[in-house]
Amino acid sequence: MQLFDVYPLFNIAIDKGKGCKVWDDKGQEYLDLYGGHAVISIGHCHPHYIEKMNAQLGKLGFYSNSVVNPLQQELAQRLGKASGYDDYQLFLINSGAEANENALKLASFYNGRTRVLAVEKAFHGRTSLAVEVTANPKIIAPINANNHTTFLPLNDIEAWEKELAKGDVCACIIECIQGVGGIRMASDEFMQQLSTLCSKYDTVLVADEIQCGYGRSGKFFAHQYAGIKPDIITVAKGIGNGFPMGAILISPKFKPIYGQLGTTFGGNHLACTAALAVLDVLESEKLVDNAATVGEYLMQRLQDENLPHVVEVRGRGLMIGIELDVPYKEIRNKLVYEQHCFTGCSGTNVLRLLPPLCISKANADDFIQRLKAVL
Repeated sequence: MQLFDVYPLFNIAIDKGKGCKVWDDKGQEYLDLYGGHAVISIGHCHPHYIEKMNAQLGKLGFYSNSVVNPLQQELAQRLGKASGYDDYQLFLINSGAEANENALKLASFYNGRTRVLAVEKAFHGRTSLAVEVTANPKIIAPINANNHTTFLPLNDIEAWEKELAKGDVCACIIECIQGVGGIRMASDEFMQQLSTLCSKYDTVLVADEIQCGYGRSGKFFAHQYAGIKPDIITVAKGIGNGFPMGAILISPKFKPIYGQLGTTFGGNHLACTAALAVLDVLESEKLVDNAATVGEYLMQRLQDENLPHVVEVRGRGLMIGIELDVPYKEIRNKLVYEQHCFTGCSGTNVLRLLPPLCISKANADDFIQRLKAVL
């Protein structure tokens, strides 16, 4: 049997990692400014994470959600305190797409509506509802094309108010910093106005914090720059530092009903252990503050260098886009194969930086030198 060939791969097999660096099976070291697509939050192979996971695996790896799992309860309390959402409810699942899927389903149960507003160039996942609110026709199969979604320009509040005023919108779903969309940021003013309009028209505001959340922006959640509280917040990626996990934080106005939502693997013992270990390290090593500090330093350095081909540097914290005046492919390939540095990408001409939150200023300087060598 062969693998179903859906990924364009670098011809590199990563064998091990430590902090912000990884090594291939030939022993070559790479600087990781990609974090496995924003998944590695506290760094590769953090000793505390390894210790906690090994201990839990030796005790109990899995049991179903038919019994009490004290780790889930501990995670809910810890995450509420860390994020500032003590009064919200937590539902644990397995991935970002599943988080958005359940968020939209819960919104529709709440107000009985079916129409969703989403942002042009949005990416929210590849499952049924998640792909419907993703602005990429290439990944929307005919079975998913149900015309539930209206896509609107980012930061154009007049366009959003016009649709909301029709009174039939179930939910607005938005990434405060678009990942696949090119590190485009929703303005604080737009988010504040959208929150007010959603309350006015009894529309559920869903903040997709799967990539921009969990400390990456320099605050625990990116929407917190705007000082708002969405009805539902979706998280994944960095929550488990590589262990598959997702979650939704749910406003107290939603009342749980047995059987509406469910999951087999969500919130299992290993997943909760991973998430608790991540919170331990985020707090003890002050990694959210580090994301703000090093992110600002890296963005400033990128802007000050006046590098050739760089049109704009944008983002918040450690979610940074470098827009180029040439396609990113050759530059990204040279970074990998010649400078031994991983980055992400968006669209056709944006390098996307999503490093582990433990990155240092020295790592940032190192990246600048490697990028200069290529550009």
